[in-house]
Amino acid sequence: MKRWSLSQLLLTFAIGALIWLIAAAASALVGSTGTGIPSLELFKEERLPRILLASLIGAALAAAGTVYQAILRNPLADPYLLGVSSGSALFAYFWRLPAAAAVTISLLASPITQQAFSFIGGLLSIAIVFLLAARRGRLEPLTLLLTGVIVNIINAALFLLINELYRDQSTQASFLVGGLQTPSTFQLQIVSYTVALCFFLLLLLTPKLNVALLSEAEAQSLGLSIHRLRWIALILASLMTASVVAISGPIGFVGLLCPHVARLIAGNDQRKLFPLATASGAALLALADAASRLLSQSQFTGFLLPVGILTALLGGPFFLLLLWRTRRRQEVAL
Repeated sequence: MKRWSLSQLLLTFAIGALIWLIAAAASALVGSTGTGIPSLELFKEERLPRILLASLIGAALAAAGTVYQAILRNPLADPYLLGVSSGSALFAYFWRLPAAAAVTISLLASPITQQAFSFIGGLLSIAIVFLLAARRGRLEPLTLLLTGVIVNIINAALFLLINELYRDQSTQASFLVGGLQTPSTFQLQIVSYTVALCFFLLLLLTPKLNVALLSEAEAQSLGLSIHRLRWIALILASLMTASVVAISGPIGFVGLLCPHVARLIAGNDQRKLFPLATASGAALLALADAASRLLSQSQFTGFLLPVGILTALLGGPFFLLLLWRTRRRQEVAL
């Protein structure tokens, strides 16, 4: 099981930092006040916080997607596969109901924020998936995928049911399709610390993720407890996903697209792929947010599009292409 070398670590992070810096510099040229080089005050007060928030969310989703694809041995896996996004969106919408406010106030003696409700919903969905998919303490990839799909369907059905019973015209569409919210300083600190801790722990696991790509028999012959690794890696990746979805809504396809983009540079070595995919996610969402702000200034839209719409328009065709290539490979193998 090959481990990190210092030179390899530094080179990988240098390439990742360069990718992000180029994207951040391009994003800084676009803002709600127009395009061009901003003043220092405008950059610090408006554009830099927006870039950093988008980068944080994109990095977390891409890092989680890389782990999901390795652990589940599925190139089509993404962070939302196990019901994180649908659970978060459902509870975020549920938060808007008067009954939910009454229950939380009666139980906690004070209301809780929409982001906290969303975080609870994401964690609850993950817990249900793990509980239903686990068998004798083991998590099987196929069972996880099927259980995640079922939980997503149930969450979507509950969302439609609540929407029919209680139509709220003021629902924030940007949160339901994925957009950059403005969390409080405390919420942003909690999310940042959670993402940083999960990223560091998953980075330490990247040598084992290389072994996890092999069959279970091969991994166990190399001394790897594959089932323990699945539990640890999936919990960390899901916790990271739930924390950022709570402040952004379900921004799709970042966790699916960025690992494949990073593979063009790093190959399939998880020690290189994981940090580069993370940097690619940060760069992609920063650029997507800049594109959204740029479109808001055009005569065709005139308003700020939720960034989740742009990532879906970009990732949807990519997903179909990836699915087609996977089927072609399977047909050639047969």
